[in-house]
Amino acid sequence: MNDRAGQSILEREKELFIGIIKWIFYASCIGIIIGISSGAFIRALEWSISFVGGHAYYFFLLPIALFLSELIVKHLAPEARGHGTEKVIEAVHLRSGKINFMVVPVKAIATIITIAFGGSAGKEGPCAQIGAGLSSLIADIFKMNDEDRRRLVICGISAGFSAVFGTPIAGSIFGIEVIYVGSILYEMMLASFIAGIVSFQTASLLGVKYAYHFTSIALDSNQTLFIAAIVSGIAFGACSLLIIEVMGYAKKMSNKINASSPVKGLIGGAALTALALIFSTQYLGLSIGLIERSLEGSPIDPYAFLVKIVFTGITLSFGGSGGVITPIFVIGSTAGAFFARVLGLSVPAFAAIGLVSVLAGTTKTPIASSIMAIELFGPYIGPYAAIACIISFIVSGPSTVYPSQVFSLKKFV
Repeated sequence: MNDRAGQSILEREKELFIGIIKWIFYASCIGIIIGISSGAFIRALEWSISFVGGHAYYFFLLPIALFLSELIVKHLAPEARGHGTEKVIEAVHLRSGKINFMVVPVKAIATIITIAFGGSAGKEGPCAQIGAGLSSLIADIFKMNDEDRRRLVICGISAGFSAVFGTPIAGSIFGIEVIYVGSILYEMMLASFIAGIVSFQTASLLGVKYAYHFTSIALDSNQTLFIAAIVSGIAFGACSLLIIEVMGYAKKMSNKINASSPVKGLIGGAALTALALIFSTQYLGLSIGLIERSLEGSPIDPYAFLVKIVFTGITLSFGGSGGVITPIFVIGSTAGAFFARVLGLSVPAFAAIGLVSVLAGTTKTPIASSIMAIELFGPYIGPYAAIACIISFIVSGPSTVYPSQVFSLKKFV
């Protein structure tokens, strides 16, 4: 009996060891492939923004850009429509991660066209979709079963997110936290971490640069900061709800227009051009300058976060292609700067807290968002950011920018 028990333990340990080696290999390969492809996409996007943005009134071509973006997507890969990550989550739940490979080039091209000419979208959605699409292709090549394909695609999400923002730990956690709200895929931890870290290192070697703003907080004022973090979490949760509602409303308005989707791109592009003339071109494209000024404590318009919400809703509902998280960063950081000025708090600190807290509220990823705060802004801000992230997550309730997320959480408190 003891011999049989010992043999059973040895067989189980052997199986676990083989499984560990297998997924270290798979995840490392995915990390390298996604790091290279994401790095190439980011460099191409940066070049395109620099080239197009060097021309005066480039945004007057926005109607044509959104028309072309939607035309390409409609005829070549409809799954590439919108902000990317949502479609990957849908594929994981409904098709065991099966993704049409055409999504990879189509999503990259459509996003570059959208953002370079001023569409308010992000670069993480394309990288997540590129990562997931390539992972699905690799699963096809090696004839993997549905479960292994699903795992590989989740690794692709983690790798893409890590390569875009330079946050390998948060990116790795994001991939296994965003699929199910209220639970984490612990069985995916090893593979996701390896894929995320390798992807980040690969993209870095290709010359992708990341922005880190370490924020110092005086520890002798931590009681005031603790209370402010709680209050800010409520405010950022409300801001998260506003983003979700405006994006949903913009989608409904788009659906009510009786026209083809490329024509809707013309309408959306014209609306964005008019808004840019009214408010400023700083709300077009990635709007990285708004994030940097918020984190530096420089003056910005008090209504900046509201305007960016509108620009993003129009872009993603009227023909634009790209991610939603970069705009969320802009909205969160500018909302945090506004909140800090109203209450007389540290603008850089609460711009940073706002950036991650609105991410937590809109995507339902409080753990990844809290870790991201430490990776981007340093360890001192971590406890306060975590409090604000969790409260924002609770206040925003079941609303999310990713309707395909599955909720395993029955109550938020």
